[in-house]
Amino acid sequence: MSIRDFAEHLGVSERTVSKWEAGRAAVRPRPEIQAALDTALGMAPPDAALRFASVVGSKESPRETFADSYRVESHKFIPAFVGTKAAQAFAFSCQSQLHEWLDVSSTQIPHANGACTAYVFRCGVVVLHLRQDLDLTRLATLAAWRYATYESDLPWATEYLRQTLPLDAAWQPPEYVLSMYLLRNTMWAGEELDNALRLMSLPSVLVNRQARPEPEPVGTHVERRLLVQGFDQPAVEPFGVAGVSVGYASWSGLAYYPLSPERALMPDDLVSFEIDVQMLWAYCRHIQREVEAGRDPLMPQPYGWRFLRAAHSRLTTARAQETAQHCMMREAALTTSGLPERLAQAQAALRETEGQSGRVFA
Repeated sequence: MSIRDFAEHLGVSERTVSKWEAGRAAVRPRPEIQAALDTALGMAPPDAALRFASVVGSKESPRETFADSYRVESHKFIPAFVGTKAAQAFAFSCQSQLHEWLDVSSTQIPHANGACTAYVFRCGVVVLHLRQDLDLTRLATLAAWRYATYESDLPWATEYLRQTLPLDAAWQPPEYVLSMYLLRNTMWAGEELDNALRLMSLPSVLVNRQARPEPEPVGTHVERRLLVQGFDQPAVEPFGVAGVSVGYASWSGLAYYPLSPERALMPDDLVSFEIDVQMLWAYCRHIQREVEAGRDPLMPQPYGWRFLRAAHSRLTTARAQETAQHCMMREAALTTSGLPERLAQAQAALRETEGQSGRVFA
């Protein structure tokens, strides 16, 4: 392969490759370039990998040093509207949480396969946050696990809420589970790492959901092709920073990997923001149900249309101390969730109800 071909293969200039050739061992590529070089080496034919190993003085093929598994933190968010009376009654048994603008409490709850926290918002929503650590060898296995466990997560969440809270007719069982994956140990680099995170955020392409008795992962060859070649999906929004992190958001969830942990977003930043988003999504969904059932949505005064107007502003407006990374994450999560539109619709419905009655409901 010529210098020109190699440069084109990596997406760098010929001058850069010439500098590497002249500098040899003294060259220290930038992290994102090193990742691309690692990926190119990993995809090289065995004879080329062995030639590289002999040049650098290694006695083994570089392929043998690559990880054959990865570790991921799975974060599942299960929101449900339970009503203000039930939420406020539940909150008395929970610990109050510091929050810039929401009244929220939390408590640890038992779960057989992970650590679960219930976040109780006095506006009438409970968000269950379930964390599970996984060590896997294939992305498709993660995708199939996700869909299979959803089948048990929703009934478990519904039963827990029924047994724990003084529910009334206004409550609605959880409708969905949203996932976030924080990649801890990776087995990919460069473009493959980028594609792996995109696939984590949109796992439907990795499973046959029509298979019975449970979803089946696609074949290894299909997964490999998607990792190497990528796939076209405009519904996926990136929010990573070159050399710092790789992140993607979609309607199905988020995936994030800190290339440079000391400069990347903190896991708590991602989790706490997603909890707020899911709370507001469930709240707006309740209002939407009332409208579609032909009823005027009635909410307590502190949580009427002004509450939603404030939420919309806080979520969509950058703060003075907000970093560029946090801003990108926030925009990607909001864009793919469709929450801003739902907030606007719910706000309009509550304003119309208040206007028709001529008073604020208490």
